[in-house]
Amino acid sequence: MHDINRYIDFAKESLGVTFDNPELFVTALTHRSYLNEHRSTVKEHNERLEFLGDAVLELIVTEYLYTNYSEPEGILTNWRSSLVRTESISAAASKLGYEPYLRLSKGEKRGTDRARAQILANSFEAVLGAVYLDKGYDTAKVIVDNNILSTFEEILKTGSWLDPKSRFQELAQSELGHTPFYKVVDETGPDHDKIFTVGVFVDEKLYGQGSGPSKQSAQQSAAEKALVELSKKPTA
Repeated sequence: MHDINRYIDFAKESLGVTFDNPELFVTALTHRSYLNEHRSTVKEHNERLEFLGDAVLELIVTEYLYTNYSEPEGILTNWRSSLVRTESISAAASKLGYEPYLRLSKGEKRGTDRARAQILANSFEAVLGAVYLDKGYDTAKVIVDNNILSTFEEILKTGSWLDPKSRFQELAQSELGHTPFYKVVDETGPDHDKIFTVGVFVDEKLYGQGSGPSKQSAQQSAAEKALVELSKKPTA
């Protein structure tokens, strides 16, 4: 059994929210795997709340961008994507201190960092869904303002809203004076399950190499590596 008072105190401390129905908050932090080990005492996991919270998050972010910026739809869409992507909302959940309160199976507790980041991101959306149901849109909006939209200035400043290929192309052209090009350097696996390895070159110099199940994903991976390499280059 969970200590409901522990979750009540945490919700108030981390979010400034006193739930009328604190069990909603507990459910929002309950992963599907936890039910497999506690079927006699736990009846619901957080995926329905995550579904709701995802929509609430997207609406709040969309409303903010529409109200405050006059850029074309394509740019607003890219900005929104950067704000609601897994890395952004996982970081918010981690900063809020969700991890010790997640209810996970023993196996999930030993999962990879990538798996844990996805679980944290899902929990952020689920908690947002719980807040929306319990306290309404305005309270949910405060949480998004404080933990997601507050990062937007830095996203604009660093240009991280661009996908890796676009970011590397901009930087390569401005700092190196050349447009990067991509070349498949290896293919492995059968036709139905190929893995492509792609290199990204600037003026014939290899800046990054990445792999993926498609040429496009391999190019993005290569561009990510190239951005790291370019960041090591001393500025003039």
